[in-house]
Amino acid sequence: SLITPICVYVMLAVSLSLVVGFLGELSLGHAAFMSIGAYAGGLFLIGTEEVLPTVVSIPLAVILGGACAAILGVIIGIPVLRLKGDYLAIVTLGFGEIVKSVFNAMTGITGGAKGLSGIPLVTTYRNFTFVFILMLLVIIVVAHMGNSRHGRAVCAVRDNYIAAEAVGIPVSKYKILAFVVAAFLAGMAGVVYA
Repeated sequence: SLITPICVYVMLAVSLSLVVGFLGELSLGHAAFMSIGAYAGGLFLIGTEEVLPTVVSIPLAVILGGACAAILGVIIGIPVLRLKGDYLAIVTLGFGEIVKSVFNAMTGITGGAKGLSGIPLVTTYRNFTFVFILMLLVIIVVAHMGNSRHGRAVCAVRDNYIAAEAVGIPVSKYKILAFVVAAFLAGMAGVVYA
C-alpha cells in the first residue's frame, strides 16, 4: 500500500526540482498543480468509465491531467514569474490556497472537502508497473531537460539572471518553460494519486 504513493510523491518532488533546483525559484504552491491534475483526470475517468476501456482511459487521463495543470501553469506563470525571491513564494502559496478554496466550494463537481468519489480504477500494487514506468519517465524527462540546451539555459538564468540576459537568453521564456513543464509533470502525478 506504500509503494504506489511513494512513486507519486517522487514524481511530484522531481517535478518541483525543475522550479526550485534548476530554475532556482521557490514555489510553495506546487501541490495545486497536482490537485488540478487529480481532479481533471478523476473527472475524466468517471465520465468515460463505460465508454473507454481502462487501458485507454488511464493514459488519456494522465495526459489530460497534465495538460490542465500545464495550461494553468502558463496562466499563472506569465504574471507570477516576474517576481523574485520571497514575493514569488508568497504568491505561489496564495495560488495554492485559492485552488484549494475553489475546489472546496465546487461541491457539485468536485465533491467539496470530501473529494471525488467513484473513480473507477483504484491504484493499488497491481498497477504498480504502470506507476513505476510513469515515475521513470518523469525522472528521465527531468534529467534529459537538465542536460539539454533548454536546461542549460534555465540553469544559466538561475546562476546569473543579468548575465543570461546579456548573452541573449530569453529569460522569461525559459522561466515559463520550466514552470509549465513542472506543472505538467505534477498534474500527471495528481492523476495517479487520484
